[in-house]
This record gives sequence, C-alpha cells and structure tokens, in this order.
Amino acid sequence: MQAQLKVVITLPDAQHCDALNRLLWQQPASSFIPHCRLDDELAERTPVLLALSETQFPHHQLLISLQAETPSFFSRFERVIEIVGNDEADSLRGRARFKFYRDRGYELRHFDLSNKPQ
Repeated sequence: MQAQLKVVITLPDAQHCDALNRLLWQQPASSFIPHCRLDDELAERTPVLLALSETQFPHHQLLISLQAETPSFFSRFERVIEIVGNDEADSLRGRARFKFYRDRGYELRHFDLSNKPQ
C-alpha cells in the first residue's frame, strides 16, 4: 500500500477467494488493505483486486498468483509474484512454474521464507 501498487490476486476458486476476502477484512484499521472482487463496481478504483479467471483487468502493475498453474495472462503484468507452499506437491508445481518463466527469459528472484523466525 505504501508503494501505491495496484495488485491483482488470482485465486483458484470461489472458496479460496471468499477465504482471502474474509482474512483481508479482519485486518485492523491501521493496516487495512483496500480490496474487492474484480467484478465489483469499485474495481476500477480499488488498489487490490481478487480475481478467479482470465479477464480484462483495470490495471497491470503486479499479479500475485495463488494458482497451481502458470496464469495464461501473466505477461500482461509488469511483475508477477508466485506463492509456493512447503508441501512437496506445491513445491513441484512451483519449480515447474519457475522453469517455465526461466525458459522464456524472464528475470527471476527467489525468496525462501520457510526458515524465517516466527
């Protein structure tokens, strides 16, 4: 929010979208992240959008993908963040996505947060 980035978070299904939406609403007022679903009438003016599928986006600064597969529309965005969990299946899918981007010449940075103190 401090960097004034416009973000699209793409999720695999409505259940995950609802869960993230609830979590974002639970933030205290001092750290609230203004967000809405992509189909909301306020989407054009909202900095963080929750999306379920490929569509037209009102902005293309940052895509945060919570999908298991590489989003087909990722190249429309200036930057992409892929979140990879610790379980083996998610790690394998994450490595495949990393290879996909690397093989196409994209600049990649990897951040391992799994060993950070709680």
